[in-house]
Amino acid sequence: MTILIVTLPAEPADAAAVYDYVLSADGSTLTEQSRAGLALLPQLGSTDEVVALVSADKLSWHQVQLPKGSLGRRFTSDGGAPRLRAVLEGLLEDQLLDETAQLHFAIEPKPDADAPVWVAVCDRAWLRSALQALEQSGRAVSRIVPEFAPDSLGDELCVLGEPQHASLVFSRAGGVAVWPLSKSSVALLNWPATQPVVAEPAVAALAEQLFARNVTLQQAGQRRLQSLRSAWDLAQFEMANSSGARTRKRLSEWVGNLLRAPRWRAARYALLALLLVNLAGLNAWAWREQSALRTQRAAVNEILTRTFPQVRVVVDPLVQMSKEVAVLQQTSGSTSARDMEVMMGVFGAFAAPTVTPTALEFSAGELRLKGLKLKPEEISAIAFRLKPLGYTASVEGDSVLMKQGVAP
Repeated sequence: MTILIVTLPAEPADAAAVYDYVLSADGSTLTEQSRAGLALLPQLGSTDEVVALVSADKLSWHQVQLPKGSLGRRFTSDGGAPRLRAVLEGLLEDQLLDETAQLHFAIEPKPDADAPVWVAVCDRAWLRSALQALEQSGRAVSRIVPEFAPDSLGDELCVLGEPQHASLVFSRAGGVAVWPLSKSSVALLNWPATQPVVAEPAVAALAEQLFARNVTLQQAGQRRLQSLRSAWDLAQFEMANSSGARTRKRLSEWVGNLLRAPRWRAARYALLALLLVNLAGLNAWAWREQSALRTQRAAVNEILTRTFPQVRVVVDPLVQMSKEVAVLQQTSGSTSARDMEVMMGVFGAFAAPTVTPTALEFSAGELRLKGLKLKPEEISAIAFRLKPLGYTASVEGDSVLMKQGVAP
């Protein structure tokens, strides 16, 4: 997977803004480094990644002790994020020059709720406009990393920039400081002679002169590539939602490439052929099932009209056959499933011997038994056993209503 690391410029909305970028084929080896306008940045594939790099002069670092319960499992993206941001605004209000509503906050990775945590702060409008500019150019950012971050592994001193605008960046476990490179800043820092000084080639001579020692050369691209090793991701709070939207956009672009790219033409034809074969098979299966259903319906209708010739029009064969059978039973004087005696016998067979109604009401296949004190589970059990015999049972007040119907 190719990774494009883009350093966010000071004025991302400026059409003439120049972007420093680094390209790596595997995330650890420097493939290319250069500067270009937004439209001329390298185009990546759907599976590649774009990482935004925030330079040291765009961030301020603050350490705060969060109240108990402020951190959740997903503290920057779940429902607790607004509450946590409000806590951070209250804690940092006196330490910041700008209004907290205008700033973006990011908490250190895997924070410890019982220890002070580091908070990175930058201008919210600047960061949002920079991300939108990259997204509109087709390079949606999946991660935002700082160029320098508080590091517990040891102190580091770097000299960056051009001779006319050189900067001194001091990063350590206690924070990150950015100073202009000058004799006074070097004297104030009082950097130990045993500690190395890392400098970019453009300012290496100036750094050796001011520190009076040899410096370790490091290309800017190498340093930016090293920032990928940091566990920090500044895409938190409202920027975390934007990151999700950008990820969905990348997925949409990948699907679009799959549908249009020439290299996927054979796969598209194969998928289309597979869909057509499945569609034809589904249509054949549906036609076969419908034919079988029509045959079964015709057989049932034939049984009804052959058994009861007086039935001329078949609407619902099961209901019509049930009614004709009931008429025959009444004509012959035999009992039917709609008679009170039969219904009482069936109910009594399934009810407990101690269940005795205080009153009965019967009309046209409906038997109402009053005064039964049955529990809901007892009624459910009786109704379940009556259903295969063509009866339904329901509770209405203190009565049980039993109806005769067509068994499923």
